[in-house]
Amino acid sequence: MNDIEAKVNFDSGAFCTFVGRDYLQAILPGWKNHLSTIEGVQFSSCSNNMYPLGILDTNLVFPHLEGSVIMNTEIVVMDNSTSQHIILGNDYLNIYGIDINNHKHRYFTIGQNKRQKFAFSNMPNQISIGSSRKDTYKEELVTNQLNEAQINPSLSLNMRHEHIDVLYTYSNAFASDNEPLGAIRGHEVNITLNIDRPYPPVLK
Repeated sequence: MNDIEAKVNFDSGAFCTFVGRDYLQAILPGWKNHLSTIEGVQFSSCSNNMYPLGILDTNLVFPHLEGSVIMNTEIVVMDNSTSQHIILGNDYLNIYGIDINNHKHRYFTIGQNKRQKFAFSNMPNQISIGSSRKDTYKEELVTNQLNEAQINPSLSLNMRHEHIDVLYTYSNAFASDNEPLGAIRGHEVNITLNIDRPYPPVLK
């Protein structure tokens, strides 16, 4: 399934994760080709019956500069839901340990890594859906080599990702743990210090 972007609403009052057919049709016209059957289950919302059409098995990708979080989810497609979001219910909020913190700066965390904060105010309205590809080297670059890097906080999330992409594309130009500073392939410089007279001016 091609990567698309979707809006997600966290709803701890919903016991399962679901999406309305109209919203799904708008973001993924070929959704019926990826649908699994569902039988013998009844759903309701505010005392109104909801009619499931099937289950969409896909991945939700929450982007973060320190490493995106990929959730494998089974989303129930509802025939009569009018929501213009994917409703992430209590099932996956619990499975992935999503903790919503309503402090001065609202954010949420996923799993045990409480230092990796996803800020509602800084996140785009959309996340990726359907992507299961992971670039392990890029994640290693962000996690290990750029973990102490200071990126201008005024940059938008998209601008930060573009900045990381440039660093990743030209990462071979930087020194690594296995190569000392200055050992840039293709730009080697041989330096010889003269200890005989006349001394170089810098040594006087």
